[in-house]
Formats: sequence, structure tokens, C-alpha cells
Amino acid sequence: MKMTIADWPVLFVSGEFSAGSNEGHRLRELLDELRKIDACNVISATSYEDALEIFTSRADIGCVVVDWDLEFEQNNEKMTPEILLDGIRKRNTKIPVILLTDHLETENLSREVLKQINDCLWKTADTVEFIAGRIANWVKSYSENVVPEFFGKLVEYSERYKYAWHTPGHLGGQGFLRAPAGVAMFKFFGENTFRSDLSISVPELGSLLDHEGAAGDAERNSAAVFGADQTYYVLNGTSTVNQIIWRSQVLSGDIALVDRNCHKSLNYAMVITGATPVYMIPRRNARGIIGPVRRTEFSADSIKKRIDAHPLIKDKNKETHIRMSALTNSTYDGVCYNAKAILEKYAGDETIENFHFDEAWYAYAHFHPVYAGHYGMAVKDCRHPVFCSQSTHKLLTAFSQASMLHIRNGSQRAIDPVLFNESYMMHGSTSPQYSMIASLDVATRMMADNGETILGDIIREAIQLRRKIAGLERDSRRNGDWFFGMWQPHTVKYHGGTVDFADCPTDYLMENQTPWVLNDRDKWHGFEDIEDDYVMLDPIKLTILTPGIDDNGKLLPTGGIPAAIVSNFLIKHNIVCEKTDYYSFLLLNSLGTNKAKQGSLLAALFEFKKFYDSDTPLEAVFPDLVKDHPERYKAETLKSHCESMHRYLRENRIMELMHRSFEVIPVPSMLPVEAAANVVRGNVEMVDVAELHDRIAAVMLVPYPPGIPVMMGGETMSGEAKAIAEYLLAREKFENEFPGYEGDIHGITRERHGERTVFRTLCIKK
Repeated sequence: MKMTIADWPVLFVSGEFSAGSNEGHRLRELLDELRKIDACNVISATSYEDALEIFTSRADIGCVVVDWDLEFEQNNEKMTPEILLDGIRKRNTKIPVILLTDHLETENLSREVLKQINDCLWKTADTVEFIAGRIANWVKSYSENVVPEFFGKLVEYSERYKYAWHTPGHLGGQGFLRAPAGVAMFKFFGENTFRSDLSISVPELGSLLDHEGAAGDAERNSAAVFGADQTYYVLNGTSTVNQIIWRSQVLSGDIALVDRNCHKSLNYAMVITGATPVYMIPRRNARGIIGPVRRTEFSADSIKKRIDAHPLIKDKNKETHIRMSALTNSTYDGVCYNAKAILEKYAGDETIENFHFDEAWYAYAHFHPVYAGHYGMAVKDCRHPVFCSQSTHKLLTAFSQASMLHIRNGSQRAIDPVLFNESYMMHGSTSPQYSMIASLDVATRMMADNGETILGDIIREAIQLRRKIAGLERDSRRNGDWFFGMWQPHTVKYHGGTVDFADCPTDYLMENQTPWVLNDRDKWHGFEDIEDDYVMLDPIKLTILTPGIDDNGKLLPTGGIPAAIVSNFLIKHNIVCEKTDYYSFLLLNSLGTNKAKQGSLLAALFEFKKFYDSDTPLEAVFPDLVKDHPERYKAETLKSHCESMHRYLRENRIMELMHRSFEVIPVPSMLPVEAAANVVRGNVEMVDVAELHDRIAAVMLVPYPPGIPVMMGGETMSGEAKAIAEYLLAREKFENEFPGYEGDIHGITRERHGERTVFRTLCIKK
């Protein structure tokens, strides 16, 4: 379907729509002319308040026409036309705004008002046809320039209805019409989807592999918008972005300083490149929430000690530098590093040659001042190159798997685009999906046009939800009751005093970074010896706490509600969490979130509380769980179910075992690349977790929660690493005790041995 100016409605603001005066009659004639002759849609608003509400809630408005005389008719001091214009311009600097007035009022327009408008039309001096035509021309001009260049050319090409004699084989969707299943798919996705699925044979859209034409222009525009020197579009996710970065810089035998809290794609990058990893250990609080590595991990002294202690690095004197440093920013729980502070302190040191920030969940940070300095591209002057990998599809608006790779060149060494592109082409497809490229182009344009406003809305809504839950939890506690909590500061310094978080104004929390910065004096976060001005909590990543554990990590004797039970309950209400830990779960307040979703969340949490407090039979709350495992759960209520699981976690010290397992880095007996080679050759065997003592892991073991490897391929389960085996065994026993609550552990295979499930994993053959 081709877009027309009818898809971009005119917002008409006037109080004269139903008036019987000459002005009311003329206004109705104008609206009829716009609709019938100029094919425009019109949305009417009778007050400035209504107009701003409509404009805020709709991004498809193509023009705003404001009756300047409305101010005097409604006599409303709260909303003047100047405030309306200011509200419009804060959200959209490019939309045409037209004042409809008479010549007497034109003389009284201030300079500030004139700077905010695009046109001024007299109500009576010109014909209705002329005024309507002029408005329609503004809509047409605006709608033609809404889309960015690449997406615009893709739309233009698809609307030519060409006969194609090249790939892809469905040729604009026609191929699907040859069989019923294809027809169903064609009808579901629509013709535009298939007409815009093109071949690399289309020269008008440029080359993604050569970064030329419209595709190259889109990448260069994204670099400017995201604050990079070079930007590359990657269409197989940030996992591939990480591979491209590492393949371009790292060779076999090079040493990499790697955050142990890294995505598995970085571990696979070490396999592919043959790098020797030296790990930085992230802090973890007693709740199991992942914190930052210590800032000293980047120092030359710390790096030398780790290299000296590494059994696989033979020449300690020669190997004193790091080829690549990789840090996860933000962490899975929303802890964001002060990248500017890290690089300013350590980038002058020749120990680290390249800095890589894996910002998969953090592509938006450049667009709001609350994140100032806390993302990789924030650093303007660095001696060494800085790489950022970002999942534009995760929390911005690109299609799934559409990601960006950003580079900030170092003053001492820049990244040569010609050399770097060899790594890019090694991992890039010769058949790129043009709709994915267009989605990256559009995501960039959205951020360029009004990114700070969009992010401001999301941050505001997240803070409002934080304050609401904090207030509910506080009021419940004062009344001897309970409610869910939030992982965030309990109090905030505000105007020389200290106030509860729930009482701190939202605007203050939005506009100031200080309340979100962790420090060693305010212990709410649970991380020991946290450095000043080093990390901050991301306001839009919401960790909700369940009862049963205090801030020191002590499991309470009674009243515990494991988070897995709550998140399973939320799934029944079509609310899906991003991550569930033992006594917390994470929600992401992204661009697609709205206040209605927040209302549904709060309603579901209150319903859970109602069922818990009233001791509702478990069969009424989780009928499928009881149906699947009647012998285990039929006699339980929701409250007894929570108490039973909480008691098991407490008595079996699951939290303690998890904490210990993540404090250990097992001794490496071989490099990750060597372990992977053994897998390829079949020199591996399946081993029960109970028999892992002194065995060399062949693959990564990654338990969820929290999604961090406890073992890497090539590491040996011996000495202090026995804590890892104990934790995995505890997880195995938990799943047998509580069927239906199986967790995700990459690298673990489950096998039934009689009535029990046994965890097994691949180890190198003895």
C-alpha cells in the first residue's frame, strides 16, 4: 500500500467547529475542502490542552493548524498558545505549524512565537481553496521528508512495481501465491514486506559490504548521530558484531582482558581468534545481582599480576600488554560504567591496545544527559581505539538481529576502514535483508529527530513506576503488611536534605545523574568497596525485589516468595520478564512500554498478593502446574508453595553456593580454542555433574540466572572450583524437588535416570 498525505493527518485546533458564526461556517468549509478536494485527513481539537495531548500521543501528525484567537475564547491561563507551540517543538522540530489568525493579531505576534511557526494564514483574506491548498502543500512537503534516505529509496524502488529477474526467488511476493501456505504468509505479512525484500543486484540502494551508495550514506549518518567516527550495520545480531571486532584486531596467542560477566559471543570470539583470556571478576551482591569489576582491574599492576599467575602464558616478561579489553556495559542488571573515567585514567597506559564496550542492551545512552559519560562513544579524546557493539533491535526500534558497530578512533592509532572491512566482509552476508537495513536507518532518524524527548518519556515513566512501587512498599511496611520492593536508592539527597525515593520529584530524578550513581556510603546496592563516580544504575532497567531476603543477603526464616513463582504468575497475565533471579526479576522499560503496561503490571502484582494472603489453593493459581505434577503440588496453596520453595533455598544454601561459584575462576588447562578443537574432533565424553572433579570442561557452562559462565571450555573442575560443581548439583536437586521450575543452563544436558533428572556435560576425554 502506497503512503499518501492522507496518512499524515492535519491537527486543527480551534473552538469554532460548531459555532454558528461566520468564522465557524468558514472553518467548516475549510475542513471540507481539505478532506474532499485535497485528500487530507483532519483531527480536530477544541482546546490547547486537547491539542497537546493528541500531539503527544500520535507521531503521525503531518501539520498543526492553530487558531490563535482560541486563547481569548477559552480564557485559560494554564495553557496558552505559546505553551502549546513550545510543547510541539520539544517533540518535533520539523513539523509544519501554521497560525490561523487575522491581520490585527498578526501585528501582536512576538518574536518567540514567530520563531516557532512555519506559516501564518489569515482567516478571511484568502479563499478557502487557497488556504486549504497551502496547508495540503505543507503536509506533502513534510511527509516526503519524514523518512531517511535509505528507507526512502527502498520505498521508492518497491513502488515502481518492476518485473524482477533476480533473487530472491519469491520475486516481490509472487512466488508465495503458487501454494496455499504461501498465500497465507503473503496475506499475513502484506505485499510491501515482499516487494521490499530485494537482492544485492539492486544498484539504487548501494552496497552494504562496500559501504557505498545509500547503504553507506545511512551508516555514515548513523555514525554522526551516535557519536562515532565509523559505524557499520550488522544484520546477524550483536553476537556477530563482537566477532567482527575481535577478528579485526586479535590473533592467536594475543592476550585479552575479559569481563567474566560477558556474553557468550565474546567467549566464542576467543575461540575463533585463539586469544588467551585473562578474566576480570565482576562483583556480585548477596542477592545475586551482578555488579561492576573493580576499577583497578584495568591498571598495569593488576594486569601484570594476572598474567604472571596464568599457567598458559609462558613468557611472562614478553607478554605484558593486552591486545583487547572487553567490558559489558551496562551489566544485565543495569549497572553502567563511567567509560569516560575508565578511559581517561587507563587509556594513556600502553598496557591495553583496544577497548571494547559490549553495549548490547544500551544503544540509547547517547541520547539523554542522565547517562553522560557512561557509554563508550562518550569519550572524545582517547589514545587507543574504542569499539562499541550495540543491539539496536533490543531497546531501540530496529528489526530483530539488526545491530550497529561503532568505532571511536584513537589519537595514537586509528582504525583503517579498508583493513577493518576485511573482517566485516568475512562475517557479512552477500544477501543482506534490506528491510533490516531500513530499520537501522529509521531507528537512527528517530533518535536524530527527537531522541532526547523519546528517551525522556521512557525515563519519566520508569521513574514514576519506581516511585509508585517504592511508595506502596513503604506504606505496606508501616502498616505491618508486605509488598514488592525495588532495587534502587532508599533515599535521595534533594535540595540540601534527604527524602525517601518515593517522595523525590520525578523531574529531579530525570535531570540529575547523582541519585543514580553508586557510592560506598549508601549501602542499598550491596556491593562492597564500590568506587566513587564509577558506575550508575540505569533508570529504565527495573529490578523488582520479592520478600524473603534482606539487603545483607540473609534469607529470612519465613515469609519468603521466590521470584520464579512470581514471574510464572506474571506470564499467565501475558507479562514476560527479561530475567528472573532467586528473589528479584528484571523488567525493561523500553520505547514500546506505556503507562497501560505499567497498570497491568501493578494489577497483576496486587492479584498475586491477594492470592498469597488469602492462602488460595495452588490449583486455582497454577492449574497447569498442578495438573502436570499432581502428586507434588495438589495439596499446596500459593502461600505454602512459596514457603516450601523458600525453605528449600534457605536450608540448602542455594544463594550462598551461587555466590561462591561466581567468585572462582577455575584453573585453565587449555585455551578455549583448544577445547573447541577437541569438540570438533570428538575427543569429548558426557559426564555427570556429580563426577566432574578434576575433569576439563569442553564447553561453557552458563546457568540462568544469572547468565554468566561458571566454567569455560578448557578449565578444570579442581581445587576451589569444586564450589561450581556444588552449585550445579544444588540446581539439579532443586529441579527434582520442584518439577516445573527447570532453569536454563547452557552446556548442561538433562537425562532421566529412573525417577530423577541428572545433569550432564561434555568434558575432554581422559
